[in-house]
Amino acid sequence: MPEPETRPHRLQDGRAVTFTVEPVEDATFDRRLIVSPMPRGGWIVLHYRCRLRARPLRPIARMIRAGGLAQDFVLPGASEGRGKWLGYVPLDVTEIRLAIEPGSGFVLERVGLRRNAGLFAECLIKRPLRAGPALYHFLRGDERRFRDILRGSCAVTPLAGFPAWRSPRRLTEKSAASTRTVSLILSAASGDQGRIADTIDALLRQTHRDWRLTLVGGTPQSGSDPRIRTVAPRRAAMAGELFGEAEIGGILAPGDQLEADALAILVDALDASEPPDMVYADDLRRGAGPASPRLKPDWSPDLALVLDDYPGTPTLYAGALLRHLRSRPVMPDFAGDLSLAAAQAATNVVHLPRVLSSGYGSGPSGEDGLVRHLTESGSPVTVTHRDGRPDILWPLPDPAPLATIVIPSRDRLDLVARATRGVLNETDYPAIELVIVDNGSTDPAVLAHYETLHEDPRVRIVPFPRAFNFSAMVNAGVAAARDGIVVLFNNDVAVLEPGWLDAMVRQASRPDVGAVGAKLLYGDGRLQHAGVVVGLGGRAGHLLRRRPGDTSGHLGQLRVAHEVSAVTAACLAVRKSTYDAVGGFDAEAFPIDFNDVDFCLRVAAAGYRCIWTPHATLSHLESVSRGPPAGEDRRRFEAEGDRFAARWRDTVRHDPFYHPSLTLTTFGEELE
Repeated sequence: MPEPETRPHRLQDGRAVTFTVEPVEDATFDRRLIVSPMPRGGWIVLHYRCRLRARPLRPIARMIRAGGLAQDFVLPGASEGRGKWLGYVPLDVTEIRLAIEPGSGFVLERVGLRRNAGLFAECLIKRPLRAGPALYHFLRGDERRFRDILRGSCAVTPLAGFPAWRSPRRLTEKSAASTRTVSLILSAASGDQGRIADTIDALLRQTHRDWRLTLVGGTPQSGSDPRIRTVAPRRAAMAGELFGEAEIGGILAPGDQLEADALAILVDALDASEPPDMVYADDLRRGAGPASPRLKPDWSPDLALVLDDYPGTPTLYAGALLRHLRSRPVMPDFAGDLSLAAAQAATNVVHLPRVLSSGYGSGPSGEDGLVRHLTESGSPVTVTHRDGRPDILWPLPDPAPLATIVIPSRDRLDLVARATRGVLNETDYPAIELVIVDNGSTDPAVLAHYETLHEDPRVRIVPFPRAFNFSAMVNAGVAAARDGIVVLFNNDVAVLEPGWLDAMVRQASRPDVGAVGAKLLYGDGRLQHAGVVVGLGGRAGHLLRRRPGDTSGHLGQLRVAHEVSAVTAACLAVRKSTYDAVGGFDAEAFPIDFNDVDFCLRVAAAGYRCIWTPHATLSHLESVSRGPPAGEDRRRFEAEGDRFAARWRDTVRHDPFYHPSLTLTTFGEELE
């Protein structure tokens, strides 16, 4: 347990702050933060640093309040070395605890206090359009909304502000010396010579000195470093001739500039006790305007197949994966070819969430390369074009599996009639069964509608005459389904296009896929669901909620199907056998909320992947039949949220498909 540390600090607004961090006996929150004076009813700023190659679990601050209540706040990750958190300390806080990942090298460097007036002035400068609503809520006495706006304005930075955001957070750290040779190859046949020179200059500045560069095509480098050679494309029949005998290989594009410690950090990751066969990091993309960051998710095989330049530069290969790449023939577009081959074959991949290079990108791998690799792997898939890029169309089993749509419902004819009409009459899929789990409807119009539905042999009504328990209702509906695919479907979801179910079943039929989620839109066309980020809002939340419906997302992820940690049960497809194997929804711990996210995480723990697809798009009014929780319902919601956070604390601290530099405060992909 760490020794207590005490440090003084003087804030920019003139308030002197002294703090002490001392160990306490607690399995998770094992450090107590003592601040003098304690900023009850005010704002606190924590400045901290971590080891750059530590496991990327975010710290957590716990506010222990009067009566033993506790409120947890997930802090920003320190992927560039340092982190900064702005938080409000309630009036009744008695103690502040910290949960820190062991071995992370966490050091609390500074603690500061802020005032509402100073933050409002900062909001006025940074986000002037938010200052008016903040003042309005302050004057009407809604302090929570006032504080939320201040924090979202002052603690969060748009991605466009990455250079200024990064500067005070960036740390360098000496890497362990390694003598392993890194063999890099660069296509220079048609590359800009100025860009190639930039790439070489960056290599010459590397702190890891044992590297080799093979320029494929182009002009021989007269008088250049002996570690650099030029070969004609026709001379290299196999990729092994380009990589040589080195233990580690990588691919560069003209203009890629590795940061001075990039190779050292990447090689250090490959020297782990359980070495990966592939490691990649983040990069900056240069173009006509300011360089923009590409903050990548942890390894996402589906994304790597269809998204240009993911994982991109910098990436290194080793072990069995490098041996596999050596055996491949060199194609005209060998960079894209080898990257796709690696994405297909990689089994143990590590992502270092830190910017280690900049460049212009290598361009799309193209449909031909994607088709070739999928054909070689024996995948019975076809490649189509969506939004101007190659995309994968996964096969539908023959015969098409039965899809059982499970709709929990009670009364609300306007909702259930629309949902059932969409499923039965507006969906283009050959094998549909509809199970409605009715929670004691008394509306005569709804009961009459059920009588009409009984005339359709595809429909069954399952009574659920007990107190409302969404998880139990879903479980009852799935239990009534026959084998095949079950699709959980809220009664406030509307079908927008006939092919939605076909797209979901294709994904859910893949043997390594568990839960599949759809793209859901509000009635006004804005995004309601594009995947769930675990940790967003402190527990879990919907990414990019209320953004325009055609938002492409960071890296363009929302244009393609890809892995996420969880999806909403408002429209969720899963094989019935998988649902049963993991025990369905947890009706005891999560009767109303967080049940779908908990389910998806248990599915992932069982070895399956969770996929979100934009090719199934529906409309969702979201909880219109229940409304937002208040009173006792609010207390129940908070209790379920606390249980969820305790059960999945490590995932709350690091959702593998959401970068640790991105904020958990807002629904947008912004920096914190």
